[in-house]
Amino acid sequence: MTEPPNPPPIGQPAQQAALPGCWWHPARQTGLRCVRCDRPACPDCLREASVGYQCIDCVTSARQHHRAASSSYRRAGYGERTVAGALMPRRPVVVPLLIAVNVVVFVLTAFQARDAMNNYNSPVFAEGVLWPQAVVAFDEWWRLITSGFLHYGLLHLAMNMLALWVLGRDLEMLLGRVRFLAVYFVSMLGGGAAVFAFGAPETSTAGASGAIYGLMGAMLVAVLRLRLNPTTAIGIIVLNLILTVSIPNISLLGHLGGLAAGAVAMVAMVYAPEKNRAVYQAGTVAFVAAALIGLVVYRDGRIAEQLCAVYPALCGA
Repeated sequence: MTEPPNPPPIGQPAQQAALPGCWWHPARQTGLRCVRCDRPACPDCLREASVGYQCIDCVTSARQHHRAASSSYRRAGYGERTVAGALMPRRPVVVPLLIAVNVVVFVLTAFQARDAMNNYNSPVFAEGVLWPQAVVAFDEWWRLITSGFLHYGLLHLAMNMLALWVLGRDLEMLLGRVRFLAVYFVSMLGGGAAVFAFGAPETSTAGASGAIYGLMGAMLVAVLRLRLNPTTAIGIIVLNLILTVSIPNISLLGHLGGLAAGAVAMVAMVYAPEKNRAVYQAGTVAFVAAALIGLVVYRDGRIAEQLCAVYPALCGA
């Protein structure tokens, strides 16, 4: 039998080979390595992966590569799609933008009127509110849309913007940005057209309520399409309609018009066949918008006759 030339003292273990230092902390010895690049790393510099542990550089590099690949994949038209055929957005963008536009318009009207609660006394409000007689007499057709961004006082604005945030986020994630905008604006047009066609010509209205009710109708259709329990959605719509009827100075026509237009547009969004889906969706939205415009044009002729009878000078008589 042979012995090493310098045997360790009795009771002391043999000296182990020195461990390598961590790549990022050389003073720290470690027996661990990254499974991807095989560099030595201390526990603080390792992250759990699907197989083993990877160093912080490899994890960061993999995330950057994944984001770049995902962006290219989505730009090419691929990715996870919803029942409406839309690419799943990462976060809502249109809804915060719409809220910001409404808030900016309100601040402008409040500044002009020097009173946040009586902002309807501002010139911008007077030029944008939906007043059927002004639309007919002066061809101010923009009022059908601009009225959807005006609000009577801070409470009116706050309630509508809260509803837009609650309803709009989920619908934008389901529909995507373009489809959501289509449903929103056709609902707004539906509310304005209903007020114009069936309301009193001398009465002025404003607010995003028509579009908000359109989103309620769209939410109900989406719930039915996804086979979820519709009780909550139906209850919210019924409760809001009861409040509309109970509280004075609220336009029931605008709410019903927006509700119907939004629901019809949403049916096309989530029930259109997969083949040529975009064509069916765009065609339905265009048809609804054309029908609403036709209703407005018909009503325009009737109101014009009434104005001519009362004010012949407007018609050149």
